[in-house]
Amino acid sequence: MPQSIVLCSFVRHGNNKSDHGHRSGQRAGSTLLGGLLFAEARMKTLPEVETAKQLMNEATRWSVMRWLREKKRVRKTADQANAALDRISEELRQRWPDNIRAAYHALDANEADPPRKGHTGQKTTAKNAREFVVARQLKDADDKAFRARMAAEKTFDDAEKRLSTSLAREGCQKAILSWELHERAIAETEKFCP
Repeated sequence: MPQSIVLCSFVRHGNNKSDHGHRSGQRAGSTLLGGLLFAEARMKTLPEVETAKQLMNEATRWSVMRWLREKKRVRKTADQANAALDRISEELRQRWPDNIRAAYHALDANEADPPRKGHTGQKTTAKNAREFVVARQLKDADDKAFRARMAAEKTFDDAEKRLSTSLAREGCQKAILSWELHERAIAETEKFCP
């Protein structure tokens, strides 16, 4: 399960928390949007994410020197957006019915330790159950958002190494896409919360 993941190494110097246990099951402890009711959370966008998107859109017009001056602010803003999205995702996952949560974790375990050839056992039969279909949809959405986040991070790494504003601009667009994909994954997750 994704946790607070630093978006961009381009702006990450001194922060070695690039994965935060994506699949380790660690939990981020906090309250849903600082105490907003769940129904309100569905209606509103996260202010941290909106701020980060605005900053990234602005950053597409920056020079190399401006990137060098502003990278700490970009890092902090991106970290806040990622933390907010990860916090909401985790809180929603905790509200899943037990059968969906178990199926999701079973998919994680199967991907971490793929079955040997010719050994299918009960897991193959169980994967046909509705819980596993739902869990697969949720996991695919999470994984897609995670891959987009890592692609943005790699692009920012390359931009920093080369001092390339064009790669930094591309990283900004990828970062925005990763947040949008994470928001979609959260919307999918909400559908299965009581």
